[in-house]
Amino acid sequence: MNFSPQLRTPGPTPIPERVQRAMAAPMINHRGPEFKALLADVVSGLQWAFQTSNDILVFPASGTGGMESAAANLLSPNERVLVPVIGAFGERFADLAEAFGAQVVRYGVPWGEAADPQDIDEILAKEPEITTVLVTHNETSTGVTNRLGEISQVVRRHGRLLVVDGVSSIGSIDLPVDSWGVDVAITASQKGWMAPPGLTMVSVSKAAWTRQGKATAPRFYFDWERARKMQAQGATFTTPAISIMFGVREALQMMRQESLPSIFRRHQRLAAAFRAAVGALGLRLLAQPEVASPTVTAVYLPEALQGDAGKDLLRTWREKYGLVVAGGQGHLTGKIFRIGHLGAVTEQDVVATASALEAGLRDHGHRFDAGAAVAAVEGVIRAPDTTLVA
Repeated sequence: MNFSPQLRTPGPTPIPERVQRAMAAPMINHRGPEFKALLADVVSGLQWAFQTSNDILVFPASGTGGMESAAANLLSPNERVLVPVIGAFGERFADLAEAFGAQVVRYGVPWGEAADPQDIDEILAKEPEITTVLVTHNETSTGVTNRLGEISQVVRRHGRLLVVDGVSSIGSIDLPVDSWGVDVAITASQKGWMAPPGLTMVSVSKAAWTRQGKATAPRFYFDWERARKMQAQGATFTTPAISIMFGVREALQMMRQESLPSIFRRHQRLAAAFRAAVGALGLRLLAQPEVASPTVTAVYLPEALQGDAGKDLLRTWREKYGLVVAGGQGHLTGKIFRIGHLGAVTEQDVVATASALEAGLRDHGHRFDAGAAVAAVEGVIRAPDTTLVA
């Protein structure tokens, strides 16, 4: 059987041909009218996808750059902040805040679990000095999605600022910024936006702007006020990632054609198909079904294939079957693999990935019923998705 190349990491993600062609457009002057029109199209499209009327700022950077911009613009030395840590990127948010002089209250849960909104409620009730909550919506290191709607209600009730790492969720998982009262939402181009790495996009609420005017952490490259003034003139402070912005504009047009509810349902359906495939292969998920991510599935390697044997398995998938998945991070290194299914991923892609998973596992001696993963995927795909939440 021939296997087509399958990039199934949680990011970067596959780029559709339509987006690739858009990025091949001739270069333009980043201080000219063509860029002004491009910037306006991208910002308005992002407001639609973020479901917000808040300001959207764009910077040439990774998602971590967007997270750093939030710390630089919102925090002051010795300010007390709460960071729920459910995986590697929650840890990164906490470390980043500490680097800017904040006193970080880490609320950690075992990797594979979600933060409990009631625990956050109790912490905020006991810690009136906490001004800001920095939370990861979708944790790609564990394949867990936090219950952000409930968390946002808690944070709003306590009158604290809510900053969300939505790098691997916005545009793929429903995150209505305005209706949930998210003060700052952060994402990046290489995830559900179907574009290369290099652009971070940040929404900023009125309350966040008020805080920004009072915060005293050092900032320059990521100065939101400078960025807002420049964007109001149809430009950016630093040289922008123009080709990536061409791609994001085209991707946003594709997303409008599909519609946000359809995009969210598609990601949920494909995630359910991958979970079914994993079960059919006799493998175990890291995340419980009720908090399992629609954009990345984290799977325990068979015990016999952990450690160096797991590296060999990932190499077989990559070199023999064209399937590129991600390994584990932190203490899960060598214990799990992660399948990304966000952005430009179709039902046919899931079938092809399941087939490659089977082939690689069979080569390494893992026993399962031949064709079980593909059959499980097809069962989910063919079933009506009336049980899925839009």
